[in-house]
Amino acid sequence: MKIQHIHGLAPLYTNTFLIITDAGHGILVDAAAAPQTYLDALKAQGAQLTHILLTHGHYDHVGAVAELRKATGCKVYMDPVDAVGSQMQPLTKDLVDEPWPANGELKIDELTFKIYHTPGHTPGSVCLVCGNCMFSGDTLFAGSCGRTDLPGGSMVQMQQSLSLLAALPLPDDVNVLPGHEAFSTLGRERRSNPYLNGAWF
Repeated sequence: MKIQHIHGLAPLYTNTFLIITDAGHGILVDAAAAPQTYLDALKAQGAQLTHILLTHGHYDHVGAVAELRKATGCKVYMDPVDAVGSQMQPLTKDLVDEPWPANGELKIDELTFKIYHTPGHTPGSVCLVCGNCMFSGDTLFAGSCGRTDLPGGSMVQMQQSLSLLAALPLPDDVNVLPGHEAFSTLGRERRSNPYLNGAWF
């Protein structure tokens, strides 16, 4: 598995991640850069985009979805509850090919993504764990957590979701790759993030 970090468009510069499997298939976690940026990166790796995995439905994470889906025929995975068709959550249900598997696991080639439903920032927010990486979207940030004051947000649900993440049977050296700003590790967040260790409530 190869992972390439690609920033989304200004001004938010969302963190997105292009994963290349051993079979040469591309998996995009969130899609916020210009579509051609991803297509060029895939071409450089000799890979074909087959899956887009969306941590939630906000516009700054899904902007390239429609064009990439049309250009590559890839499958788009997201919780359909976030497919609202609004300015904040622009995807419509026809652009989401698959909901998350009911068993909480998505297997693509040699990789297994474990899906944890973490509402709070949006009703359909998820965190994805693959190998030693947690793609935490806008649920867990380095030293912070996602906003709960936007439509569909819930402080109570965010508290529950963060408690879930803190208690996962994962080692401290798991890399936390959030939707914005700096990367971290799960151990560092367990020790020092007041939102994850419960100090805020």
